[in-house]
Amino acid sequence: AITDGDIRRQLLTGISIQGEVANCINRNFVWARAGAPREQILKLLDQRVHVVPILDADGRLVDVFSRDLFNLGEESEVFARARSPVRISFSGGGTDLTHYFVDNDGGSVINATIAMYAHATLRRRADDRIRIYSHDFRCTVEADNLAALGNEGELALIKSVIRLIQPAYGFDLDVSADFPVGSGLGGSAVVSSAIIGCFNEFRSDRWDRHEIAEMAFQAERLMLNIPGGWQDQYATVFGGFNHMEFSSEQNTIVPLRLEPNIVAELEESLVLCYTGANHDSGSIHRGQKDQHETSPAVEAAARQKEVTREIRHHLLRGQLLECGRLIDEAWHAKRHMSSLISSRELDDIYDLAKANGAVGGKLLGAGGGGYFIFFVRPFHRYPLIAALEQKGLSCSRI
Repeated sequence: AITDGDIRRQLLTGISIQGEVANCINRNFVWARAGAPREQILKLLDQRVHVVPILDADGRLVDVFSRDLFNLGEESEVFARARSPVRISFSGGGTDLTHYFVDNDGGSVINATIAMYAHATLRRRADDRIRIYSHDFRCTVEADNLAALGNEGELALIKSVIRLIQPAYGFDLDVSADFPVGSGLGGSAVVSSAIIGCFNEFRSDRWDRHEIAEMAFQAERLMLNIPGGWQDQYATVFGGFNHMEFSSEQNTIVPLRLEPNIVAELEESLVLCYTGANHDSGSIHRGQKDQHETSPAVEAAARQKEVTREIRHHLLRGQLLECGRLIDEAWHAKRHMSSLISSRELDDIYDLAKANGAVGGKLLGAGGGGYFIFFVRPFHRYPLIAALEQKGLSCSRI
């Protein structure tokens, strides 16, 4: 490297003005390698160095950085990632259906999210093309633009969410889940919320949690006309333990602040059991709508709401054994709300669990299949799991 200062210093040593410039070159100059961390170059510039040459691996000049000129680099691809947790419900399922709580003085549920998720990854494109891939269905949908995406056929739920969002750019979207389809864990709402969360990352005016939950509800319940309640959308968006109340005027989400030792004990007292049978929550909810007008169903739903408030009371005080007994009562009440909620095979699984230490339990979601959640005293947990697995059922901890 050579500067005017290098030349002046050589002239002061007696070199002739006609001498070769090569004699003035500084071969021990300050430099940085191409790709060096920005902080390293800034530290050089902070030591009375005004210009830093950037050299490649062969020592050739590829750039020059100064205090005023600093190459910020080209913009890389923009990704957004989001995940939403599934929920387990303790009581009140079915009272969060609009047709129920509008006509029956409100609905009430209590639920919690667990460490099973739907995952979504979004990449913005420079063109208008759309590519959607579902790992769970092993299915890819592609379109030249949003108008050509359509709203029927494969991945209808994901298409519905995207039609609701109306993105003004092309994108690649990958979606996957830690749980099987039809599990009773609120999976549709969880997938929808994860996708909305990805698109929300690209907004300057971001949607809040209530808006995301309402958008997920609209995409599934109204745009696709799939019957169901409200709790799934709020549970996955808000996360944690929540007591929810629904009325025609508003939905109220009240987070429950449980002591860490209560949460730890509850985790040791719950067992997830997959029945191996998927369910169709839409069909079950249609059946519930018809049966909600019968006296047994109305009484069962009213008892569900009472049990929900009682579980909240005991849960906040750490009286978990009483919670387990109430979950058992809530399950027997819920079975009167629709003939599709349980079956002889499912009843046999429940009876087996009760005979091997379960205090209470219930099918998650609308019923008809998916996951059971069982409450068991901690020292009876592994004998219960062993008895269920001996019957070919799959069990896991919360």
